[in-house]
Amino acid sequence: MKRFLSLFFTFLFCLASAQAQDLRFVQVSDARFSNEPDNNILQRTIKDINKQKNVEFVVFTGDNIAKPSAEVLKAFVEEAKKLNCPFYIVLGDKDVNKLKGMSKVDYFKIVRKNVRKYKQEKPNYVFEKDGLIFAIVDGSKEVIPSTNGYYKDDVLSWLDEELSKYPENNVIILQHFPLIPPTDKETYYTFKPENYLMLLAKHKNVKAIVSGHFGVNSEKTVHGITQITTSGLPAYRIIDVMDYETENPTIWAQLKEVE
Repeated sequence: MKRFLSLFFTFLFCLASAQAQDLRFVQVSDARFSNEPDNNILQRTIKDINKQKNVEFVVFTGDNIAKPSAEVLKAFVEEAKKLNCPFYIVLGDKDVNKLKGMSKVDYFKIVRKNVRKYKQEKPNYVFEKDGLIFAIVDGSKEVIPSTNGYYKDDVLSWLDEELSKYPENNVIILQHFPLIPPTDKETYYTFKPENYLMLLAKHKNVKAIVSGHFGVNSEKTVHGITQITTSGLPAYRIIDVMDYETENPTIWAQLKEVE
């Protein structure tokens, strides 16, 4: 009888967990990794992330390396491969520079060459986790990099088309440059954000935009969309999306400091 009750309650627990439809991921922004011997903050961060439970994936939301260098990027990837879960990459203003021999194409070629299971070839892409949609949106410039984000018309057209494919799914956008500035740093503005905002107004399935760049931590809701901005290391975010198949999921972002 005791064994039956134990199995029965285990079944109920598993059933409740399955119906909860929760998902956890980690955001690391502005790592600005360099392959200098005394720079081990990324190593410590990855070890800390690996201690967290139920992490589905990690996203590096731009300025992943300190300078656009193939050697530095390879070293960054070698550290990222130590994660216990898949990882995804967003480009920031420090990651690419064609004049220094690091285009966006080059960047992802290096990542794919050094990470066998990494499938993404372009800086804009979409992936799905159990019905929850994630869109990586690129606002970086490879010809004349600057601290200003620029979501070009072709990028917004691509995003519009992708969002239209998933009218019944909730979507979280992952990018480097915030759409809504978390502070008044004038040099960090995003060019023509109104075009992006007009696009989002057409789609009710975008529930959050997760970004970095400003070096501050901020959470606010604008036009019904949760805007999460995360500073660089030694802090990272643990983000839980709860009841994500409902119309109004709960998004809980915890800031974690690495010792």
